[in-house]
Amino acid sequence: MSQTTNGGANSLVIEGVDAGYGSVRALEDVSLRVDTGETVALLGTNGNGKSTVMKCILGLVRPTKGRIVATIDGVAHDLIGKTTEAIVDLGIALVPEGRRLFPKLTVEENLMLGAFRPKARASIKTNLDFCYTTFSRLAERRQQLAGSMSGGEQQMLALGRALMLSPRILLVDEPSVGLAPILVSRTIDAIKELKDQFKLTVLMAEQNFHQAIRIADRGYVIVHGHIAYEGASATDLNNNDIIRQLYLGT
Repeated sequence: MSQTTNGGANSLVIEGVDAGYGSVRALEDVSLRVDTGETVALLGTNGNGKSTVMKCILGLVRPTKGRIVATIDGVAHDLIGKTTEAIVDLGIALVPEGRRLFPKLTVEENLMLGAFRPKARASIKTNLDFCYTTFSRLAERRQQLAGSMSGGEQQMLALGRALMLSPRILLVDEPSVGLAPILVSRTIDAIKELKDQFKLTVLMAEQNFHQAIRIADRGYVIVHGHIAYEGASATDLNNNDIIRQLYLGT
């Protein structure tokens, strides 16, 4: 089901979503929104449901209740019931937790796998050139096997692969996992650069609070599968008691 809305809008709305794995409830009554051009952080420690939210958006986990609607180029699409392939084909790209690259393929082969969406094929050269300009290490190692690269280089490759899809909405799941602090900072900066350059709408699930709020317009805190707090700005998040308990030890 789809309907025309204001042209050019690229947004995401989740309303009252319940989801789980068998008899295990992972999400309960989760509602959040990402407006056109925003970067929204979904904050929470491990095991609280961040990745499940991402999987629900991509159709990898089917919610038992609620709505998920993505507006792409001004057209609203109900995502529940769509296949993952159909959702990605709309222009929603995921940078998964742990990167999930093809280790025995080269850097360039991994990038090209991101360009399978029909609407992305016309922009392959432009997107590839941008990836190599933004991530110069990828250009230097375009024929290197992905599995032989460092964690930071692999994260850059995962971001580049998502960009090759020519996305409208970018989902980034735990970009800091397994990276040294300096590489976390560079990765977060790269997400902001991609967002600004391509005018993307970004939902980023992250447990590194201090890094996430550097680039987030606002955010949500998820605790035990519930949205425990919605912050209207980075300042709101910084001053919230739940944040202080989870991240600042006060």
